[in-house]
Amino acid sequence: MMTKWMAGAALALVVATPAAAQIEGRVGKLEAEMRAVQRKVFPGGAGAMVEPQIAPSTAPVDAAGVPATSALTDITARVTSLEQQMASMTGQIEQTQYKLRQLEQQFEDYRKATDAKLTQPVAPVPAPGADAAGGPDVTVPQAPEPVNSTPAAAPSSGDPAEDAYLAGYRLWQAKDYPAAEAQLKKVVATYPKHRRASFAQNLLGRSYLDEGKPSLASIAFYDNYKKFPDGERAPDSLFYLGTALLKLDKPADACKVYGELTDVYGSKISPGLKADVAKARTAAKCK
Repeated sequence: MMTKWMAGAALALVVATPAAAQIEGRVGKLEAEMRAVQRKVFPGGAGAMVEPQIAPSTAPVDAAGVPATSALTDITARVTSLEQQMASMTGQIEQTQYKLRQLEQQFEDYRKATDAKLTQPVAPVPAPGADAAGGPDVTVPQAPEPVNSTPAAAPSSGDPAEDAYLAGYRLWQAKDYPAAEAQLKKVVATYPKHRRASFAQNLLGRSYLDEGKPSLASIAFYDNYKKFPDGERAPDSLFYLGTALLKLDKPADACKVYGELTDVYGSKISPGLKADVAKARTAAKCK
């Protein structure tokens, strides 16, 4: 009888020993993972630990001669449950960290967009005495008003090119800039050999300036200088090109344009325009 009992106990010990070693390995792994989770949840927490929700229970003492397989099964189930809870906790922590990174990125994008809006330059208010284009006072001659006419009257001179230009001039004078620009472009395209082509191209640039579009104005003025260098308004276009460049915050380029104006049209510049160029060079701090 004693021999059978010892044989059964020995068999139970043989079965329990590998299982116990396996459980001990799993518990050790769990403890390592728990410490890793603790470091994520409590960085710099001086070893703070979360009390486990599953407290070990006092296992009843098995009667002598009863194999320990039932206790091992119970411990194995509890360890498996703890592993599942650990995996769930780790997943939740990773999801929380991912959402936090998303929030940080959204905030950074919002901050950059706000900074960009706040740093956009504000258009300066023209000082008293400045002309409609925003540059210094000038006395550049304008297209003559038709004799005995009113702004509402349709121009009629017998010259289609003259009439077309005066129509665009009246639209600009009425501050209907989009309509004026369309009409003036039509004049340049339809009558490129007429003397009014230079007038129309220059006034096109003036219209863009008055409308607050210095980039388009600079292109229109430069085109007038290149396409119609001998035109009556080529010198004026160079002067206003400098004005547009100043509005674009390019004083160095404006100074080059004023130098080009003096070099190319020095003998053809009117005294009034010369005085305006001198004022502009001073304002641009040209050397």
